[in-house]
Amino acid sequence: MQGEDFVMTALLEIRDLKAEVAGRQILNGLNLTVNAGEIHAIMGPNGAGKSTLSYVLSGKPGYEITGGEVFLNGEDLLAMEADERAAKGLFLAFQYPLEIPGVATLTFLRTALNAQRRKRGEEELSSPDFMKKVRELSKKLGIDPDMLRRPVNVGFSGGEKKRNETLQMALLEPRLCVLDETDSGLDIDALKVVANGVNQLRAAERGMIVITHYQRLLDYIVPDVVHVLAAGRIVETGGKDLALQLEATGYAQYQQSEAA
Repeated sequence: MQGEDFVMTALLEIRDLKAEVAGRQILNGLNLTVNAGEIHAIMGPNGAGKSTLSYVLSGKPGYEITGGEVFLNGEDLLAMEADERAAKGLFLAFQYPLEIPGVATLTFLRTALNAQRRKRGEEELSSPDFMKKVRELSKKLGIDPDMLRRPVNVGFSGGEKKRNETLQMALLEPRLCVLDETDSGLDIDALKVVANGVNQLRAAERGMIVITHYQRLLDYIVPDVVHVLAAGRIVETGGKDLALQLEATGYAQYQQSEAA
């Protein structure tokens, strides 16, 4: 670049993040860096702060930041409203996706997509272009077209809800996907289907954070890095073998060390 040094900016950089809920400190100086193209798994015991981290990143109300910084593509994420974070490329897949009676899934998807496009100053997709895109993605992800005409998540099985979120991710094309215990409530067949959909979204320009209690999800969504979160901090980082170790030994050693 004409003699200039090129410095790669991390997709997500969290520095000494502290946050509390209802006056109780949950995150206690969390540090995490995710580069484009990487999948990071975050594991840990109940109450460690895993879901709190996902909600803080997405901008959910009720979570007070008491210290630290978060940057998405080099921009101050904490200075953005929730809709701006989404438009900048952050997507949160919920542990328990909400039901929205009276709103067809197709209508919801088109509204979400065009809202983000407007926020970025882009033209909205026309109905024909939108339908073409949804049909292509639904076929690729193995989603029954009839599901798209039903109200959002109403009467859906656990697997259908998670597949619906995978379709949302594919349609919105986020830069950073945060999957908050996406394996919760899924049997092994549904888990394989959802994991296959997530794997199809792996891309050089996209990063993912997979939050889970159990190693079994990581048999299907293979992470580049595994972190242990305990008492609001990353306390250990390793490769896939760390997840296997946690499956065998549990989290007691981390809880004991934090309590000491």
